[in-house]
Amino acid sequence: MTRINGDPETRGPGDVPSKEMGFTLLEVLVAIAVLGIAVTLVLQLFSTDMRAIVASEDYVSAAAKAQAKMREVLDDDALTEKSSSEATDDGYRMDVSVTSVAKERTENLPVDLLDISLTVRWMNNAKERSLTLRTLKAVPKKV
Repeated sequence: MTRINGDPETRGPGDVPSKEMGFTLLEVLVAIAVLGIAVTLVLQLFSTDMRAIVASEDYVSAAAKAQAKMREVLDDDALTEKSSSEATDDGYRMDVSVTSVAKERTENLPVDLLDISLTVRWMNNAKERSLTLRTLKAVPKKV
């Protein structure tokens, strides 16, 4: 005779338990697959965030170098039209261009208007990145 809701201690070899006592192999495989997909997504998000952090560090560093160089150019009392380029030890290249603009508008004024363009370039993952700062400066005309 087969008993269906028997006590585990008194159950015989032909008794059928009424409740399952564990997980099936299929349930375990599905759980592992879902866990694997979730871990993969989290790691990809982490990797993307790390790349963004590195890129932002490069831009912050380039902006700081550009600001310092721009301040140096603006502090020059004898600023005239010119172009220059220099490379830093840490892989940045700075190109400075100073050109006179709006000559017809400043013709009757005691000042010249200079357009200052400063571009910082660097390599990141075999791609060239750049950041450009521009400003204008009024300088006394040379007579």
